[in-house]
Amino acid sequence: MFRSISAELLLLRMRASTWILLGIWVAMVAFFAYILPYLTDSTETGTPERFRDPIADLLPGNLVGNILVGFPFFGGVLVLILGVMTLGSDYGWGTLKTLLTQRPGRLQVFAAKIAAVGVVLATFVVVSFATGALASVLVAAREDAPIDWPGMSLVLRGLAAAWLILAVWTALGVALAVLSRGTSLAIGIGILYGLVIEGLVSAVFDQVSLLRPLIDGLLRANAYSLVATLGASAESARDNGPGGFSGPYVGGAQAVIVLLCYLAGFVGLAAIVLRRRDVS
Repeated sequence: MFRSISAELLLLRMRASTWILLGIWVAMVAFFAYILPYLTDSTETGTPERFRDPIADLLPGNLVGNILVGFPFFGGVLVLILGVMTLGSDYGWGTLKTLLTQRPGRLQVFAAKIAAVGVVLATFVVVSFATGALASVLVAAREDAPIDWPGMSLVLRGLAAAWLILAVWTALGVALAVLSRGTSLAIGIGILYGLVIEGLVSAVFDQVSLLRPLIDGLLRANAYSLVATLGASAESARDNGPGGFSGPYVGGAQAVIVLLCYLAGFVGLAAIVLRRRDVS
């Protein structure tokens, strides 16, 4: 099993798509979480005033909340593509049949792929936090503000929450790839789900009092609720472009449980279909 995971990690490292997605995500974190807010605030207000709220949000003390607000939607959609490529490419290239003729069984191959992509997601999380930390230090230096880092407990919980959110979206991509036996349709459905379906469903449910409680079970609602408990501001979530979310929010414990259920459900569905259905 260890050799299978090592082989899948090598495969993910060798794929250009992995590095392209990581590069896009790092650029998005730097630009949308730090560069754009700083430049916009400076342009609108003239000379930046030290420690005013918009700049304070960009300082190292608010690293966790400022970084996490991008994970429930933008980071999720990017790694959904990673999840699709992890298994869907093997269908498209016809390598899955060849792989399954070797010694490992279907579930062992699937488990190795899931474990490998989980390691890659940890890299995405750590690199994004490192990018945010560097950007926040530069903002603090420019504003001559003290560099006060958040507590280690908050940072670790932030890393875990970020990984969980990305893992759910990646598992959705894996499930779609297995169901569609490819990449193009899976990516299209996944992006459609992220951009349109959850937003429209939330808007419709929010207008009907009997359906409003169903919003609490949606992926985006629970992901935003989880990051809100770790310092992500509701205003930033509401103004988060096409992934904006204005509520309702649920408790942190409920958000974790629901996200874990989504993760188990997507992975379980993909494993069952892969095991029972012809791969061709």
